[in-house]
Amino acid sequence: MPGRKKPRDKDGESTLAYEDEKVSFEAFLKSRGLKLTGQRKAIFREVFRIHGHVDADDIVANLRRSGEKVSRATVYRTLELLVDAELVKAVRPGTSQTYYEHAHSGEHHDHLVCVKCSRIFEFYSPEIEETQVRVCREQNFIPNRHTMIIYGTCRNCRRKGK
Repeated sequence: MPGRKKPRDKDGESTLAYEDEKVSFEAFLKSRGLKLTGQRKAIFREVFRIHGHVDADDIVANLRRSGEKVSRATVYRTLELLVDAELVKAVRPGTSQTYYEHAHSGEHHDHLVCVKCSRIFEFYSPEIEETQVRVCREQNFIPNRHTMIIYGTCRNCRRKGK
């Protein structure tokens, strides 16, 4: 309904988006003959509670701190299921580490990765996106997806002289 506010959680995020993603994940699991177990539910909740980039070890630590009994292997398997369901994106910034972030219903962005502190910054550039579309058209190429990662040194590391 116009003018009606969406329910929000304590961080101001739409709870409808969370519920939609949860329903989508349940349907994805069902299509694979899997169930939304208590551990998968806890991992899902933790992944969508965190805004930004998170690694599997952070999720394990956070869940264990909150009293959840979850194995590292279960977290990794569930993260891969979330990636396969296209609800979460895996970001591999050129290290052995993989970070995960919400797919945000198609909100595209690219990444800057600091080679000193490993922080990941997000950015969006309409000009870069337009150039990519033009190049694909010129090459008669149909893209499925892309990831752009620019490596460099962030402002804080340059200030600290790292």
